[in-house]
Amino acid sequence: MALMFPRLARNFARNGYYPTDEITLERSLQALIPSTTGRMRIFDPCAGEGVAIAEAAHALGRDQVDALAVEYDQQRAEHARTLLDRVLHSDLMDTMISRQSFGLLWLNPPYGDLVADHSGASQYQGNGRRRLEKLFYQRSLPLLQYGGVLVLIVPHYVLDDELSGWLCNHFTDLRIYAAADPTFKQVVIFGIRVRRQDLARPREVAQVRDRLQAIGAGQEVAEELPATWPWEPYAVVPTTNELEHFYRITLEPEQFSAEIQRLKGLWPDFTLHFGQAGIQPRPPVKELSRWHLAFALAAGAIAGVVTSRSGRVLVLKGDTYKDKVRKTEFTEDEDGNVSEVRILTDRFVPIIRAWEMTSSSPNFGRVLTISSSTSEEEAPPAPPTVETRPHLTEPMFPSGRLVCTNAVHHLVENGSLDLTPYVRRHLAGDWGELCDEDKQANQQALKCGDRLFSAYDISAGDETRLWIITEADRSVTTVLLPEDY
Repeated sequence: MALMFPRLARNFARNGYYPTDEITLERSLQALIPSTTGRMRIFDPCAGEGVAIAEAAHALGRDQVDALAVEYDQQRAEHARTLLDRVLHSDLMDTMISRQSFGLLWLNPPYGDLVADHSGASQYQGNGRRRLEKLFYQRSLPLLQYGGVLVLIVPHYVLDDELSGWLCNHFTDLRIYAAADPTFKQVVIFGIRVRRQDLARPREVAQVRDRLQAIGAGQEVAEELPATWPWEPYAVVPTTNELEHFYRITLEPEQFSAEIQRLKGLWPDFTLHFGQAGIQPRPPVKELSRWHLAFALAAGAIAGVVTSRSGRVLVLKGDTYKDKVRKTEFTEDEDGNVSEVRILTDRFVPIIRAWEMTSSSPNFGRVLTISSSTSEEEAPPAPPTVETRPHLTEPMFPSGRLVCTNAVHHLVENGSLDLTPYVRRHLAGDWGELCDEDKQANQQALKCGDRLFSAYDISAGDETRLWIITEADRSVTTVLLPEDY
């Protein structure tokens, strides 16, 4: 199966679509070998017509490979479906795909700058130049297994300090070569995904990072992808978990129609969804306490006309709604500037309404409302001044903008984790549960202005470790879990 000729590739270089030339593809596949112990699952999030990932599947052994892809263009997606096992016609940012589900990530993303009205622009997390290549890298990285292989094809000038740093922090055994066809100034980067604690020595990582930056800046030219791979090939690891999620979040009319036909209607089993309606709830095994009664009223389990022993008649309706509680935290940098971080936490508020129907009551016909008071809790706290703040250890460096991942935010939301003490320890130079070598690297980073990293033991549900990273330019401090990295 052959790719389109290089001379035709220019005709398809539209909407950020730059198909891989045939020679580059053939030489890149020589760097890969299949797993010998199990079935493999490979993925291309920007598949085009699906030729590149299909060729990879054949090179690894088609019978032992599940090849999956996402493609935005409808015609190209339809063509890819004839070559691959599963293809989503979708924008990658509009998909739900299980994390760490693929042993090979073939990433030849769209090329170009992110514009303000691009649907994925709000999902980009970075401080460097906002590029589509970086956005797709960020979205695709969590889908690759640890030990999985990355093949990244991008223009060399995209390799700025930020992207080079990401690659060096996420991958080991990084190799970079110039594509065989120089038309689009592409480079091919190979690497194996690892956890940060498994990376090589900091000095070795710094050397690789400097070389990537030099190639990106045009100060150094990457050697051309060799016709015969001279190194030990990258082994594509077998699948370790089931692909629980692989679907598009929003449906086009055609997709919606196909889904209804597949299910044979919106409700293939009416009894399954509506069979419980009208069933009388069983009475409790013992008398409800006042606490249980309040919960039952608020949940709507007790509703309708209720008559008390004294003869009072009420029409009851209980409900619970979700409200947002705003919490504001403040951090102070070495110059005395106070940074404000606002956290919105979900809070469930019960509310019970009763219609007084006792004819002898002076309140006959009135609606009574019982609810938890939120006036004091919802009032935003006044920003504390430096003089009224509790005594804190003086920060050793500015935190910049404080952000956290969705997983950490969920722990904060449900009350399992308080970030404040860990952020304060990080800013005070208490690096937590790091080895002596990493702590020395942080001390050196304080002097030379490099990235700072802390790790703390926590007890928050199933989570036992929290990471905090401050970028080299001190513009952002990120709180995350190890699996978010």
